[in-house]
Amino acid sequence: MVNESMISKLRVLVEAAKYDVSCASSGVSRRSHAGQLGNAAAWGICHSFSEDGRCISLLKIMLTNHCMYDCAYCVNRRSNDVPRATFSVSELVELTIEFYRRNYIEGLFLSSGVVRNPDYTMERLVRVVKDLRQKHRFNGYIHLKSIPGASRELVDEAGLYADRLSVNVEIPNEQSLRMLAPEKDFKSVFTPMAYIQQGILQGKEDARRFRHALRFSPSGQSTQMIVGATPDSDRDILRLSSALYARPTMKRVYYSGYIHVNRYDTRLPVPATPPLVRENRLYQADWLLRYYYFQVDEIVDDSFPNLDLDIDPKLAWALRHPEFFPVDVNKACYEELLRVPGIGVKSAQRMVMARRFSSLGMQELKKIGVVVKKARYFIVAPGQDSRLLPDLGAARVRSLLSAPGAVRKAEGLQLKLCFES
Repeated sequence: MVNESMISKLRVLVEAAKYDVSCASSGVSRRSHAGQLGNAAAWGICHSFSEDGRCISLLKIMLTNHCMYDCAYCVNRRSNDVPRATFSVSELVELTIEFYRRNYIEGLFLSSGVVRNPDYTMERLVRVVKDLRQKHRFNGYIHLKSIPGASRELVDEAGLYADRLSVNVEIPNEQSLRMLAPEKDFKSVFTPMAYIQQGILQGKEDARRFRHALRFSPSGQSTQMIVGATPDSDRDILRLSSALYARPTMKRVYYSGYIHVNRYDTRLPVPATPPLVRENRLYQADWLLRYYYFQVDEIVDDSFPNLDLDIDPKLAWALRHPEFFPVDVNKACYEELLRVPGIGVKSAQRMVMARRFSSLGMQELKKIGVVVKKARYFIVAPGQDSRLLPDLGAARVRSLLSAPGAVRKAEGLQLKLCFES
């Protein structure tokens, strides 16, 4: 039964977990009324999405916000005077089960501060997920944050019970990481990442050989990087992301705009607002790496080490490469279509299928889902009535398509509100 002590701990530990952006927070509170069934509590409830598009509510929480580390960017660092709390293993298991029975959640997102040593903390996290799976037969989604520096035995055991394991890189440069988090280094982060990768690959091999082989972290692994806490450029961040995606088990790299929570630490910058537009551009660039066949050096290079904040990365690339355009929508291959601003993955797939039966004009492109207002400067198609990029010039097309300052500010405000909700 959830008591007042557990509710008090819950308030502290969901607040401590909110800076991990591996899933977006957007809970709501509703009281039950006559004629209605159940209620909802906003504390710690966040939403993630499955492959088939379903929205899944997760309890996003920390086992404890006590921490032996003193990372400059972390609100839970040991030198901070903040409310502290710790759940026992049984309390957190009971809380998860009670929330699930009340239909508040469908799964658990669990992380923790590091107490005593990485193995001690990791062992308690593993006990939580093990008890949920074995004692309570909990079949919901579990995302577990692996502790940097944890032993292979504990990581291997965690992978048997968690759907996804993750280890946060946090800072994309090891020198900057050592400056801001002296107790950490890249080895402590990438070693458990390698354990997770080996476990997933071995699990897949066992599944091919044995019918009832246990699945190891079936949803793969993810990580997170903080954006804006160090001088690292977008090129540095995306190069590390690209190297991580080259690993066969890395599913997502998340980007977290730096929020200045420790104002007394002079090692950190003092931004007026979190770099939320930059964070958004990094996600767009990340999408280009994963689904649009772009390479890092095409998106950012020595001449353009940072992403343009006024326009999206694909449009920025297109304006720098007018020689690639115009693209004939009825002749170009799938990879060429993906390079056109305004054409997404699904639109390109539909175009390749549709043109087997008839020629594609501007009206057909609209029905398929192409953003014609953007794409028309870069394509050749029947019924086209606009001048093309080579005729207008990059500067003119940029002025026609780039968001005005007011729109950009509104975009940043919207992102901020989404983060804080």
